[in-house]
This record gives sequence, C-alpha cells and structure tokens, in this order.
Amino acid sequence: MIKPRAITVQALLAFLAVVLFSTSAPGARIKDIASVGGVRDNQLVGYGLIVGLSDTGDSMRTGFTDQMLSNLLSRQGLSMKNKDLRADNVAAVMVTASLPAFAKIGNRIDVTVSSIGDAESLQGGTLIMTPLRGADGRVYAVAQGSVVIGGFSAGSGGSGVSKNHTTVGSIPNGAFVEQELVYDFGGSRAITINLHAPDFTTCRNLAETLDSEISGISVDISDSGTVTVTAGDELKNGMVALVSEIEHLEIPVDSSATVVINEKTGTVVIGEQVRISTVAVAHGNLSITIKEHHNVSQPLPFAPSPARGGGTVRSEDGTIVAPGGQTVVTTEEDVAVTEEKRQLMVVPRGVTIQEVVSALNALGVTPRDLISILKAIKAAGALQADLVIM
Repeated sequence: MIKPRAITVQALLAFLAVVLFSTSAPGARIKDIASVGGVRDNQLVGYGLIVGLSDTGDSMRTGFTDQMLSNLLSRQGLSMKNKDLRADNVAAVMVTASLPAFAKIGNRIDVTVSSIGDAESLQGGTLIMTPLRGADGRVYAVAQGSVVIGGFSAGSGGSGVSKNHTTVGSIPNGAFVEQELVYDFGGSRAITINLHAPDFTTCRNLAETLDSEISGISVDISDSGTVTVTAGDELKNGMVALVSEIEHLEIPVDSSATVVINEKTGTVVIGEQVRISTVAVAHGNLSITIKEHHNVSQPLPFAPSPARGGGTVRSEDGTIVAPGGQTVVTTEEDVAVTEEKRQLMVVPRGVTIQEVVSALNALGVTPRDLISILKAIKAAGALQADLVIM
C-alpha cells in the first residue's frame, strides 16, 4: 500500500507542476503601467544660502554669494551697503523639490540642495529659509534645515581624501507645503488613463478589461496611450473608489520586439517578442600582435677600438663606440596574425525568446561578438525586431 501511495503523490505533484507552468503569467496592474491624467508631481525650485560651513564655502570670486548674503542681512535690519563681505562658511545653492499631486498645507516634502559656486563641501551646513516656486512663479513651499550629504572631504596642502559627492546634499522633510494644487477630482465624472508606454494592443486590453470588470461606466479609446472612463449616474461610491478599483485590475501588456545594444559596456538586452529567421552565421576573431625586441651586441674584451683617446663616443647613426670595441643595438619586430577558424553554423528559426537565446549561445561567442552578429543578422533581414543602439 505504501508504494502505490508514493506513486500517486508524485503524479499529483507532476500534474500541479504542469498546470502551474502551462498557465500564462498574470498581467501587470494598471497602477504600475498607467496613470490618471492630470494627477502628477510638480517641480519646485529656489535659490538659497547654506551657512555654518567650516571654511569650505564659496570664495570671494563668486560675487553673487556675497551679494545675496548682503541682501539677507539687510532684511534682518543690518546696514550692509558698500560692505566687503568675505565669508568662507557660506555657499550659494539651488534648492529643488517635487510637490505631490494632493499635498496639503503643512505637509513636509524632501528637498535637494546643489552648490552653484566653488564651494568645496556642504558638510555641516544649514539651509536658510528659502521659498520654492513653481513654473508659474508662485511660492508653493518653504525649505529650511540641516543638510545631509552622506560623505565627507578633508585635505591639507596638495593632498586630500573624500567620500561620495560633497557638493550636493538633501534635507529629509526639509520643506513645508504653503500652497495646495487645485484639483476638481471629486466633482468630475470622467477621467483619462494614460499608459506610460503607449501601445495599441495594450490600450485595447485596458479598455476591454475595464468594460468587463467594472459596471456603470463607459470606456472610450482616444489613441494608443489614452483611455477615457466616464462614470454613470448609478455610480454611488464616487471617483476615488472608482480609481482605486481601476488601479488594482491586471491586464496583459504587449510591446514591440526590441533588441537594445550598448557597445560601450558590452550589454545586450533582448525583448520577449524578438524572433529570428533561419540564418547561417560564421564569426571569427582576427587578432594582430606586434612585439618589439632590442638586441645588444657587446664587443670582445681586447677588440680594437676605433675611438682615439680612449673615451666613449657616439657615431652619427647612434652607435655607441667604446674603448674596447663597438656596442651595437638592433631592433627586431615580430608581427603575428591569428584568425579563429569558425565554420558556418545554421541558426534555426526561433519562436520564443528561449530558443533565440539558445541558438545564439550555440555560437559560443562573447557579448561583444554577439553585438556584431546581431547587427549583421539585422542587416540580412533575419531579425524581426527593432535594433536600438545606445
């Protein structure tokens, strides 16, 4: 009884393995491949000063730093007109941040500070209150706080040591949101879903999935990357609940066949849809090696000397003439040409990415050789894919 039971368990495991591997993998979530139209981050930028540096700030050659420091002190009630400021512990920086779509007044956001002068390091500095403006010129946030650079730099004289980049830092939660972005999201009855990578097939799959899975809406395809969803009057949960339901749906994602080649790094990336026709390939490496040797011929101890006076002289052709004879230096060059003897190999037609990779690996070439082979196969018309060279 034990043996038949063991056979039954093994058969069951084999059946489950076949079912799992034969079932197509689930598609991607709409949340990961698309976004709601108009809902995005907005870029903010400002110009500020970092103080408290240890003699690593801007030098006096950067006049805009002194001018801004003078303006800052003047707003604090100090008369700085016609004053010569030389503060090496101050650095001028550009402050950048991203304002989330639904950020509210009082929320904190991260900021990045980047030196625009000749400061050596922002380590230990503090950003003075800096207004951050949007593309419309309005102030949406105010940044201030201690800078974190994640590294250090130190040196003396002509030597020094540094870790990471010391002229760019960040301030976690360093800015307060002072103005909100206006969205009429709850009052709208229509939204647009924009694909990150527009594709007609994926867009159709998106529309069909929305139409079959969600009731009470109408779906319209605008182009290869946009689907418009209009909520009916019977939709009771509102647009926020509708968007949440849409985001968690999964759809099949299609893409064009693409082969990406980076010859600078020897990287080859082959997409899932890449196919290859039957083609014969022969690839052999050609190597040329040139070696130079110097041979020195020394005279015998009692060889007659052509020089007079017993001194060492050098002739017009560079030959060294010594009292004991003549030393001759000759140069020999060896040139060797080596070419691999590779036979013509037939690469069969591949219908899956695994078959394409297996056929190319059968050639036994390096990634850099594979780049040349893929270019040649594309030129021959046997590669059904777009060849992107970075």
